[in-house]
Amino acid sequence: MNILLVEDDKTTASFIIKGLKQAGFVVEHASDGDTGLSLALSESYDAAVVDIMLPELDGLTLIERMRKDHILTPVLVLSAKSSVHDKVRGLQQGGDDYLAKPFAFAELLARIQALIRRAASSADPTCIHIADLSLDILSRKVSRAGKSIELQSLEFSLLEYLMRNTGRVVSKTMIIEHVWDYNFDPQTNIVEARICRLRDKVDRDFDKKLIHTIRGIGYVLEER
Repeated sequence: MNILLVEDDKTTASFIIKGLKQAGFVVEHASDGDTGLSLALSESYDAAVVDIMLPELDGLTLIERMRKDHILTPVLVLSAKSSVHDKVRGLQQGGDDYLAKPFAFAELLARIQALIRRAASSADPTCIHIADLSLDILSRKVSRAGKSIELQSLEFSLLEYLMRNTGRVVSKTMIIEHVWDYNFDPQTNIVEARICRLRDKVDRDFDKKLIHTIRGIGYVLEER
């Protein structure tokens, strides 16, 4: 699952990123409000962690603009301010939860997981359906036309990323950053190899192909 972290303090950001990655999340980090807003509006995230005191654009304004653009990503607000007034203001601006600094990582993780569970129960985004292809994020089950498809962990993450971006062309670099979350040699063929294996499982036995190569650009999952 993907988390957006908007935090300008390098020490705090490093602490959160390390813990979330160890917990199995992919983390996209922005160190200022403008960059954070741009990411929030252009990418899909399961949750966001947003500090209030940010350069360029403050965290509360960032969240307010997300909500005005109908971005429903659950947001955990971080702040060094812990008064009731500050908490209420953070929630009124569109935040879903509030955590005062300093905090224990275990509490941060528990709050993020709770936000994701609540979002899943209210909007049921844990099941993604494209044509006759279905992916259940919680049970990690994939099927097409009722036929179960067994995927390895990385194949599942790759398919989830493609399905979350249905109809949008994603580049090799975007896939590496979101699925593997670290940099490979740009000449590596690891993405091509995984896409090939995924196609073999998702498309091979069906007349209608869903995973398409856009030569020189990347890949797109869509019904044609």
